[in-house]
Amino acid sequence: MLGQRIGYIRVSTYDQNPDRQLEGIELDRIYTDHASGKSTRRDQLEELLAFARAEDTVVVHSMDRLARNLDDLRRLVASLTDKGVRIEFVKEGLSFTGDDSPMARLMLSVMGAFAEFERALIRERQREGIAIAKQKGVYRGRQKCLSESEVIALRSRIAAGEKKAQIARDLGISRQTIYQYLDE
Repeated sequence: MLGQRIGYIRVSTYDQNPDRQLEGIELDRIYTDHASGKSTRRDQLEELLAFARAEDTVVVHSMDRLARNLDDLRRLVASLTDKGVRIEFVKEGLSFTGDDSPMARLMLSVMGAFAEFERALIRERQREGIAIAKQKGVYRGRQKCLSESEVIALRSRIAAGEKKAQIARDLGISRQTIYQYLDE
């Protein structure tokens, strides 16, 4: 019996289009996570790992969509191939079966290291861009989650002795966010 072709998609922001990652590839099932690669909670990936069986093929757009670092990539590829699952990386044009040669394992390590390096360069360029935008006075940063009137109400509730945890729940923010508003 031929196994299923299972797609895994991870988008780190909701404005990214998940459909583009595996567009045009015939799949029996698709698992999609909307989470940062750094996040350890990727429910759909966990479901995929539990679902995949011998002779299945897991198809991922690129190595950086599956894992954020080389150790995690190796661990995930090994956990799949140890069960007899084949894994394909579309962007890199690589596939791994568990019967891989030392050369295939080297390619996994090298390509994973390049993906990690590419992410580091992107983060560096992003930081540089933010610094330039701040110098020009055009960087706004993240939008505030509370209006000015809500901040005034927040401060008066705290002054009245109300617990910060309860205020945070009422406003739908974390306690840490409350402390940030108090420090302003």
